[in-house]
Amino acid sequence: MGNSTRVTEFILTGLTEDPHLQLILFVIFLAVYAITLMGNVGMIVLIRTSPQLHTPMYFFLTGLSFLDTCYSTTVTPKLLSNLLKEKKSISFASCFTQLYFYGVFATTECYLLAVMAYDRYMAICNPLLYFITMSQRKCVQLIAISYLAGTINASIHTMAASRLSFCGPNIVKNFYCEAPPLLALSCSDVMIFIGFNSLATSLVILTSYTYVLITILKMHSAKAQRKAFSTCTSHLMVITIFYGCGTFVYAQPGKSHYTNQIASVLYVIVTPMFNPLIYSLRNQEVKVAFRKILEKKIIPLFFS
Repeated sequence: MGNSTRVTEFILTGLTEDPHLQLILFVIFLAVYAITLMGNVGMIVLIRTSPQLHTPMYFFLTGLSFLDTCYSTTVTPKLLSNLLKEKKSISFASCFTQLYFYGVFATTECYLLAVMAYDRYMAICNPLLYFITMSQRKCVQLIAISYLAGTINASIHTMAASRLSFCGPNIVKNFYCEAPPLLALSCSDVMIFIGFNSLATSLVILTSYTYVLITILKMHSAKAQRKAFSTCTSHLMVITIFYGCGTFVYAQPGKSHYTNQIASVLYVIVTPMFNPLIYSLRNQEVKVAFRKILEKKIIPLFFS
């Protein structure tokens, strides 16, 4: 199909047309975005400056925090800008640029969560081989493969979508450029195959944690079981929120426009804020590292 595009810009419906409610939402989402940036950047700095956290698990957590920062930044600044505007427009090029980077980071996060599940499998089921198998080189390679998968997936979908003909309505029924509402505006015949990335990564996660659960149940020490469970609960909570919200956004046909927007807000804006909070509140090692940073570097500044 050739590119016979007539549309030069898209109009985003946003979350509401009420000016007073838009101002309230602007303040709320600005606060959420600030917490997201501070939480994820703070997690990266904490891990990099704490030698006791220089392990494969926290190396991957650093990658997750970086992804959440980028993932949120592809959508939230434009949303905040549009909440202060009467006309919520986005150019054709900007729309597909947003679609591309959103696809890169969202897909990469799927694969990284699967990698983190594999890391927990190796740590609990094969502890003697853990640091040999999960070497620094292997960890870097797994991160690189995740980004490669995300880039390839986003490139294929964005190029295919951008070559469609958009010659009719240009109103995108969402607050950001998302594939389903964009494809609904196309004048071309569209056939979509989705779900491979989610299915593949979900299979890795389920397989890994099935073996982890079996191994934990075979442990004779209750203390060892609690320690093993504690290293997995934070990651499982992050997976549940990410895949739960994603499933509600993409796998629920017949949703109303407003229901879809609420689900998108949870998936794209709120979820990246929760991840560092979950790891900081549920992980004892992160708490200890944070306390040491406070005692050695932060508190002395106020008394110097």
